[in-house]
Parts: sequence; C-alpha cells; structure tokens
Amino acid sequence: MVQISRNLVIPDDELEFKAIRAQGAGGQNVNKVSSAIHLRFDITHSSLPEPYRTKLLLLRDQRINKDGVLVIKAQEHRTREKNQQAAIERLVELVKSVMSEQKKRKATRPTRAAKKRRMDAKTRRAKIKSNRGRVDY
Repeated sequence: MVQISRNLVIPDDELEFKAIRAQGAGGQNVNKVSSAIHLRFDITHSSLPEPYRTKLLLLRDQRINKDGVLVIKAQEHRTREKNQQAAIERLVELVKSVMSEQKKRKATRPTRAAKKRRMDAKTRRAKIKSNRGRVDY
C-alpha cells in the first residue's frame, strides 16, 4: 500500500510495475540489465476520491494518456528497487499536488502614493536621459 496522507491510501493492486532497460550511458550493464521501471496507474478505475480523480485527469501532464492511465518512468538509479521507490515518490507527489486547494487571487490596485512615486521616478529618469543629448551653446 502506498500512503498518500493520513486518510488516503493507494492499494498495491492498482499499481502496475514493469521493468525495462534504461536509456543512456552506463556501459555494458545498461545493455543487459532491466533496471528502469514503468509505473502504470489507472486513474479512472482507481480508489481515489472523485474530486482527486477529476483533478488528476484535468492536469495537462504528458504522462497521462487519453485513457486516463498515468505512466511514470524512473531510470535515474542503478537498481530496480530504487527506481521503483522513485516512481512511487513521484506518484505520491503528483497526487498531493491535486489535494491542496489553490487560494483565489484577490485583485489589488496600487495606492495613490505608489502611483506618485512611480511617476516621479519616470520623470527623474526622463530628465537624466534628456541631459545626455548634444549640448547647444
């Protein structure tokens, strides 16, 4: 079981791990050992609460395909176990990101004093620049 929070758990039978060969440099070891991991998690048929499922599906994440399956590839470590743990950590991080509620932005306006300071600074700067011109005697 993957513990997301105190009251949210993903059962192991909803996660599908597949060992594949890692890409990139690594010498002979990378050619003969399947140490990279593909973690597949079907969001649409998961036991996550409905609001979290819809938020995950609405994410514009390239790891989520059109069928609602999240595919995480982990290959940064040399062992399969560490890559599997890294993939699980990424899954937990993604689910936690949709669990937090975004604060609504409150529109604000600059104060009158701030507007005056801005205009004074612009005037000062314009005067400095105008003094850089050719001097006429």
